[in-house]
Order: sequence, then structure tokens, then C-alpha cells
Amino acid sequence: MEAEKVAELVKHGSTLLFLDVPQFTLIGIDTQVFSAGPVFKGIKMIPPGVHFVFYSASNRDGKEFSPVIGFFTDTSPSEVVVRKWDPQEERLVKVAEEEEERYAQAVKCMEFDRHIGPYSLSDYGDWKRLSNYITKDVIDQIEPIGGEITVESESSLLGVVPKTKMEKALAEQLENSKFHKESGISEKKGCQKGCYYTPIPRVVKQKGISGAELTSLNLDKTQILERILTKDYDGVEDRLLGELQFSFIAFLMGQSLEGFLQWKSLVSLLLGCTEAPFHTRSQLFTKFIKCIYYQLKYGFQRENTRTSGLEKESPLLLDDSWFSADSFLHHLCKDFFSLVSEASVVDGDLLTWTRKLREMLENTLGWEFQHQSAADGLHFEEGDEYAPVVEMLDEPM
Repeated sequence: MEAEKVAELVKHGSTLLFLDVPQFTLIGIDTQVFSAGPVFKGIKMIPPGVHFVFYSASNRDGKEFSPVIGFFTDTSPSEVVVRKWDPQEERLVKVAEEEEERYAQAVKCMEFDRHIGPYSLSDYGDWKRLSNYITKDVIDQIEPIGGEITVESESSLLGVVPKTKMEKALAEQLENSKFHKESGISEKKGCQKGCYYTPIPRVVKQKGISGAELTSLNLDKTQILERILTKDYDGVEDRLLGELQFSFIAFLMGQSLEGFLQWKSLVSLLLGCTEAPFHTRSQLFTKFIKCIYYQLKYGFQRENTRTSGLEKESPLLLDDSWFSADSFLHHLCKDFFSLVSEASVVDGDLLTWTRKLREMLENTLGWEFQHQSAADGLHFEEGDEYAPVVEMLDEPM
């Protein structure tokens, strides 16, 4: 990189200053992961905007790691974010305001420059595609008290939530690893509340309508989507997409089970709509399909998701259970693809991105999507909470 470009990034980019971080600690920002060396003190030349920072403490020989802790931040040009390592709690903590100002000034005077590694701009494009709908308002609305996202505050979900084979496999990974070890950190964080995600109803129960109308309402999630957009997102579609991206990043980078469950809820809601994609919300669905296309494309690139060290010591959350034809995602995509292929009128961009998503899943995972009606394609695992509720009518078919 040219010296002038470097100087410009150093001047206007934001900086993470992490003090006293033990060697071998895994430090991540967005899609990049660093292993802290003996003189590591942070990351510089970070493009201003939304970022996800996450880290995992190591033992002395760097072979075992504690649960990942992550937080979203929205940095401004030339901003310096200062954190100091607390050895007792094994986490980064904020410093006093006066101390932060003093350290920030030292960073701007280049006093820490040789201890701070550069942000890799070659990876920035991936991050922007994964986070372009996340804003400061989205972060403020969803992030937990204190801002820290960690699976240790989600232990109550491990035994009761999983329904599908994929979710059971995910829970077993977390439960059987260091993420579920008894530790002082677990005791301190076990009572903390998780993220403030938007509640997504799995089924609709409404009085005063016939069984056939109730069945129709649950088979087509359009009315549920409209209610949620109006009630929870003030009609702003991009806020829903921001939460979709927030939950996926919390899951993939932050290894949050709660994040995965919210992502699944939103994907199931949108892929369960049969009217909205073609009549009232074509633009939303084009942007939605584009979002999950880049999410899955990145998630399936295992070698790019984590450094070899982090992949070696952490559960691979997109494991073989994701690639199974019995996964919830396969069933929902198959029905949605059939719906789009049989529609009489389809928005051109929606059709293009749906085809791109289908081709990626077929080429990457070997999934097959037969051309069939959505009704014929309905198939869910036993006990799947996202299976539709169908009323059996007395009249003969």
C-alpha cells in the first residue's frame, strides 16, 4: 500500500487500543482474527462505521480458550476505543474517561504505533456485505445490557430450545466444549439478560375466524410479517434486515446460540411468506435474499471464517448438520424456490437473486431442489416448532 494511503487511514481511521492483553488471546474484528503476540496492543486503520469486536482468552500455552465475548461498536473517524484487560474476570473492560482521553491522545501522537496491527482492507468488502443494514439505532435497540454478547449468558437455552437435528448438534457442540465449563465467569454472567431481539411468533392463534382462515394465515406468513413491520420496526424494512444481520454475526462470530435462534426465526418468517414477495414487499425480499446469499456464502467458506488457531480451538458452528438435506433451511428454500418458479409475475431482481442463492446451495452443498408446488414440498422434522399448523376440515376433499 502506498505510504500516502497508509497515512490517510492512520489519520482518519479509528483505532482499538487493548492494553495488557495476555499473549495467545484471540482478538477478532469483523471477519478478521488476530492472535495476540507479546507486544500486541490493538488494531489501527479501521474504517469508520459499524464493527463487531470479539475475543477469547487463552491459557498460558495457548491451547485452550474461554468463551467468546463480543460487542458491536459504531466508530467515528479518528476515534480511539480503549479497553484494558482485567485478569480476574479474563475480559476487556472500559477505562475511566480521563484515562481514555490520555491514551487516545497518545495513540494520535503515534506512541503505540509499533504495537498496533493494521486492519486488513482486503477483507472489508466481505464485512460490508454482512453488515450494511446494521446501524447505531439497530445496535442500541438489540444489544444486551453492558453490550457484551456471550454464550455463557445463554445456558438456559441449551437444554430446552433445540428441536431439529441441526439445533441439537449445535447445542451439543456448545455444551460439550469449554463454552460450558464451570468457571467464575460463568457464575458472574449466568444471570445476565441476552439481546433484546424482536419476538417472532411461530404460529398465529386468532379468535373469531374459521379453521380454514386460520390454516391459511399460518401457511402464508405475510400477515405476520406485516404486523411485525408495523408494530416493531415502524414500517422500516431495513431495520428488520439489520436485525437479521445482527443475529447472524452474533451467531457466527460471537458463537451465540440465541443469535442463531433469532436468525432462524427471521429466515423462517420471510421464507414462509407466499404473497408478500410478489405483491407488497418485492424490494424487501430482494434485499433479504441478497443478505442470506452473502451470509451463507461467507459462512460456508470455512477457511476464511477463522484463522487456523481459532478454528482449531473453537466449535465450527457451520458444521455438517448445516449441509444435511434434512435441515430446516433446505426445506424452507425448496418451498420458496418452487413458489418463485411457479409465480406468474416476479420482480426481475428478486428472480435473479433467488436463482443465485439456489445455484450457490446446489453447487456448494449439493442440494437438489425439484420443481414442485409449495404444498407438495412441505416437510418438516417431527417436533419442529416452525412447522405450519394445519386444520383438518370435515368436508371431503
